[in-house]
Amino acid sequence: MTAAANKAWPYPRWIAHRGAGKLAPENTLAAFRLGASHGYRMFECDVKLSADGVPFLLHDATLDRTSNGQGLAAELSWDELSRLDAGSWHSPAYAGEPLASLEAVAHYCLDNALALNIEIKPTPCSESLTGTVVANAAARLWADAPQDSLPLLSSFQADALEAARVAQVHLPRGLLLNTLQAGWLENALKLGCVAVVCNYTQWDALSVQQAQSAGLKVLSYTVNEASAALRLRALGTDGIITDRVDLFSPSS
Repeated sequence: MTAAANKAWPYPRWIAHRGAGKLAPENTLAAFRLGASHGYRMFECDVKLSADGVPFLLHDATLDRTSNGQGLAAELSWDELSRLDAGSWHSPAYAGEPLASLEAVAHYCLDNALALNIEIKPTPCSESLTGTVVANAAARLWADAPQDSLPLLSSFQADALEAARVAQVHLPRGLLLNTLQAGWLENALKLGCVAVVCNYTQWDALSVQQAQSAGLKVLSYTVNEASAALRLRALGTDGIITDRVDLFSPSS
């Protein structure tokens, strides 16, 4: 069991996916503000690197789906990326909303006492670099924050998590999984994780017990139905990531 896993879990149970789910343009400050207006105190976001190494929020490797840009985001500098419109694709009300840098999101969270789950989302072939840069940036941005206010770093990419561990071992980490494949628990412990974040359909009584007995917290994504949330609560899981900030009260 990791030393970090023995500490009290500082994060809220309910986590807003990409800021406010689908109610605002994902991974933008507008989405964070909307999620906060629904009472959410913790947010999940995706972070990758610009061509000049600036961590910023974007889920896809390419810009086409969620901005007026085209092609690989990693091929543009942050100056170029920051000029794109990341809101019009969602709705006219958000026209002109820019992409968000990790620094801007960190300041927003720190100023408003909000928790953050940073998913390290590398452009393919940049896993270790992205893990290192994101961890170092998070350590700098939260340098004056108490231990229980540090962001949770998560990733599907073991290489990214390992690089984050080497760079900033004190930052808590979570292993993201689509399925609980053979060796999932051993891999999470090897990476020094404090949590496993998995597709909500995969958790059952045995796997939850295995994770928690090993000192790991159990988180689920992306939970948008009340029946699924009730099942996960009954299983005793520790965190729920949702798009439905309008459906689930984070105080429940």
